[in-house]
Amino acid sequence: MQPETHNNHQSNTPWDTLWFNANLATMEGDTPYGLIQDAAVGIKDGVIQWVGRTVDLDDHERNQCQNTLDCAGKLVTPGLIDCHTHLVYAGTRADEFEQRLSGASYADIAKKGGGIMSTVKATRAASEQTLLDESCPRLHALMSEGVTTIEIKSGYGLDRDNELKMLRVIKTLSQQNPIEIHSTCLGAHAVPPQYQGNADGYVDWVVNHLLPEVAQSRLATAVDAFCEGIGFSLDQTQRVLTAALDLGFQLKCHAEQLSNLGGAAMAGKLGALSVDHLEYLVPEDIAHLKSRPTTAVVLPGAFYFLRETQLPPIDALRDAGIPIAIATDCNPGSSPTQSLLLMLNMACTFFALTPEEALSGVTKHAAHALGIESTHGTLRPGKVANMVQWTVRHPAELSYQIAANPCERVLFQGQLR
Repeated sequence: MQPETHNNHQSNTPWDTLWFNANLATMEGDTPYGLIQDAAVGIKDGVIQWVGRTVDLDDHERNQCQNTLDCAGKLVTPGLIDCHTHLVYAGTRADEFEQRLSGASYADIAKKGGGIMSTVKATRAASEQTLLDESCPRLHALMSEGVTTIEIKSGYGLDRDNELKMLRVIKTLSQQNPIEIHSTCLGAHAVPPQYQGNADGYVDWVVNHLLPEVAQSRLATAVDAFCEGIGFSLDQTQRVLTAALDLGFQLKCHAEQLSNLGGAAMAGKLGALSVDHLEYLVPEDIAHLKSRPTTAVVLPGAFYFLRETQLPPIDALRDAGIPIAIATDCNPGSSPTQSLLLMLNMACTFFALTPEEALSGVTKHAAHALGIESTHGTLRPGKVANMVQWTVRHPAELSYQIAANPCERVLFQGQLR
């Protein structure tokens, strides 16, 4: 049975682009993957105008398009969305990888001045150009796998000049590359050396100085905070997020990664776009995610790299109808990966998501985690024409393969990338 198709074009205005003969995973409707076999997509001015079966196209629609592509029965999906990354940073933490293999925990390393502080030191020492040069290859690796939208956080500066430096690099990456980048201020990532023993004083500075300046400069649209024993307390995190909300920012929150402090429930009550990690989320707190609803972002790369054993409560989230997104968490300390496709396989293998749930997690649910679900994440008329053609024919193959990249071509805002 084919899912419902959509017709929203004006017959007197030919589309500028037509992809046809595709095995189309629209991620819409009640059928698995919203799959339409032998499907076509008509596009004009970077926006999808029509989705339906190829046999339903008339000669005018086929012949008047400036750009046509016969997909030869291959899989086409929405452009992928990586909704949680720390992609801009300098340096490496390979030495800490060795320490963990010798028995040290992530928290132990952080308490001894390593962890996030190690990357803060390297990032502060790097020039803006160096940060840009080191970040570009990571971004391009993700783009090569069909990622068309990405979120990038600051959080390795932890003072005015270096946080703004990171945010400017994120803006430059957006200007120089055909990918949509959402910038998040993560000033409350860790307590920096200049505020050691005075976390409240640092939170005061973030709330009263950093966030207002970032808001005025428009260098970020969202604010995140790390609610954790090695980060910030529940009260401190709430202060940051409440101030951010008052300044007009969207909210995100690192929560329940290493312990349960109640950050997810608090952020959900504030209407956060997402709460991320969630290994220690307790089922009774899930109810607080329902009002928006707040998206649960799971990060299997960090789970794998830190050799965690505490699983996020996937069944409880699923039963509650909470959108579950997947992201790389690309960062040097706990998830040094630039492969969102690998995260699909890990999410299925470690967290027992189905391949359909995994693909939803990097398309429609990832769009929800960034607040762009009305324009991104699925294929239907009115949405931005971000699409990927793959060399495979069924969407389950994207989760099934390990360390493979079947991305063949990418359409970004209606243009081949």
